[in-house]
Amino acid sequence: MTHHGGRRRRADERAAVRFEVWAPQAERVDLAVRDGGERRVPLARDAGRDGWWAGGAEAEHGTRYGFSLDGGPVLPDPRSARQPDGPDGLSAVVEHGRFAWRAPWAGRGLRGAVLYELHIGTFTREGTLDAAAGRLGHLADLGVTHVELMPLCPFPGRHGWGYEGVSLWAVHEPYGGPDALKRFVDAAHTAGLGVVLDVVHNHLGPSGNHLPAYGPYFTDTHQTPWGAAVNLDAPGSDEVRAYLLGSALAWLRHYRLDGLRLDAVHALRDTRALPFLEELAAAVDALSGELGRPLALIAESDLNDPRVITPRARGGLGLHAQWNDDFHHALHTALTGESQGYYADFAAAPLAALARTLTHGYFHDGTYSSFRGRTHGRPLDPARTPAHRLLGYAQTHDQIGNRAQGDRLAAALPPGLLACAAALVLTGPFTPMLFMGEEWAAGTPWQFFTDHTDPELAEAVRRGRRREFAAHGWAEEAIPDPQDPATRDRSCLDWSEPERPPHARVLAWHRELIALRRARPDLLDPDLAAVRVAYDERARWFAVRRGDLRLALNLGERPVDVPLGAPHARVLAAWEPVAAPGADGALRLPARSCAVLAAE
Repeated sequence: MTHHGGRRRRADERAAVRFEVWAPQAERVDLAVRDGGERRVPLARDAGRDGWWAGGAEAEHGTRYGFSLDGGPVLPDPRSARQPDGPDGLSAVVEHGRFAWRAPWAGRGLRGAVLYELHIGTFTREGTLDAAAGRLGHLADLGVTHVELMPLCPFPGRHGWGYEGVSLWAVHEPYGGPDALKRFVDAAHTAGLGVVLDVVHNHLGPSGNHLPAYGPYFTDTHQTPWGAAVNLDAPGSDEVRAYLLGSALAWLRHYRLDGLRLDAVHALRDTRALPFLEELAAAVDALSGELGRPLALIAESDLNDPRVITPRARGGLGLHAQWNDDFHHALHTALTGESQGYYADFAAAPLAALARTLTHGYFHDGTYSSFRGRTHGRPLDPARTPAHRLLGYAQTHDQIGNRAQGDRLAAALPPGLLACAAALVLTGPFTPMLFMGEEWAAGTPWQFFTDHTDPELAEAVRRGRRREFAAHGWAEEAIPDPQDPATRDRSCLDWSEPERPPHARVLAWHRELIALRRARPDLLDPDLAAVRVAYDERARWFAVRRGDLRLALNLGERPVDVPLGAPHARVLAAWEPVAAPGADGALRLPARSCAVLAAE
């Protein structure tokens, strides 16, 4: 960790920099500074903070450094803001005040937002933050309000999803490093877009993770799918929590981000009276007040526990929103008829499941889950939880990439059903989120790819992936090799698609729906209790009422009459041409199509 004066200095101006590190088990800590040669500076124990070591040395922006514990090898700084040579290399001094921000930015809250999840490494063929910034005009024209970036922390190799990152304060160098992220955020803000970053606190690495050498960052008290848990409640956990809090606040402060998406918070094992998530929410709200702009924390949680997104004043953890997988699962089964794995809970009556999520938030709210073999969830009170605290989506990186071949909905569904999915997401009560390329029914898959530099880890991942899907009937040779560079290349968006059929029509439909959402206040009503639904499982039609608006879907293969109870309603948007409802209020809908109407 480095501290500098606040003023901006010339690039070649050296200054005294304070270096500090938490290493409670070390008997001696040396700072190694490399700027031509190598200087070793013994650090002294910090009398005011148990386990901390500190000292000063001359350095400048870009100076390489690391720490040696008890005469051992030089390791990167756990709080490094830059890893120019990857997570195993030396750290570099970063002076955040040097960056010249251009865009004035008052922030943008989640109420009324439309999010767009993207992966920097495959959003463009170049796979860099600067290349992605060059495509922000497309997102502004689409009408989304926030870009949600998948994780950016360094990991060994060049390409990967980012969920095996380490160095929680740094930006993956192949993406462009710290300044490239600042340029991206500045460009997004210039275009009127907020930026949310996906961060992973529930595990690190394993490859390139040097934290265990420094102290008890992990504990065997709890186990997770990735091994020993991050230490949130065992001895030494005060500093581990401070490490994670500091990282979160650094992203929001130094990179002017508008929020963080917290990966798999259900895997944060924490038995303390003050949960880490509550502590984090309080710290982020305090920073929001200090900066004078809204900041959001969005949880990925499979707990179906409304306390996660209930304000702290009412006994909740105080996070601002969460992904709603129940809505996704219900929608997916309704569209595809799939019933494997966790879809089994929704497949028996998918339209009923969809109706339940749209009116209750969760499908499982204390009900039995056959997938889990137990009851699951807790009821959400619509009067106390506004709908925009739940994110609704038809596709995400997980729900595509964790399929055997990374196939999108567009690979199996006709455009009409994709239009129905978009209509339900973009006119529904939840905060909508799209996954990159979804808006034009991208023909490219999004597959699981890695670039592990450790041969044993690479082979273990390859075998594990094939074994997992072989158990579900897939031939091993049909499973893409995560380590093959072609797997990543296949997953890159094809930016020639949006301009040609059938993609251009799907893109125009998404733009029309997002514009409608912005123009019609009824679509921003946060009251789940005000949502009305009707459906027919056998005839495969589904209708939603939101104020004066009606959404009608025909998921079936034959035309149907959908009883909307809105005689002579005006058609605002339709995937296929439809006549306005007659005096009986029924809408004749073609097969696999949808329409949005206003009951004037």
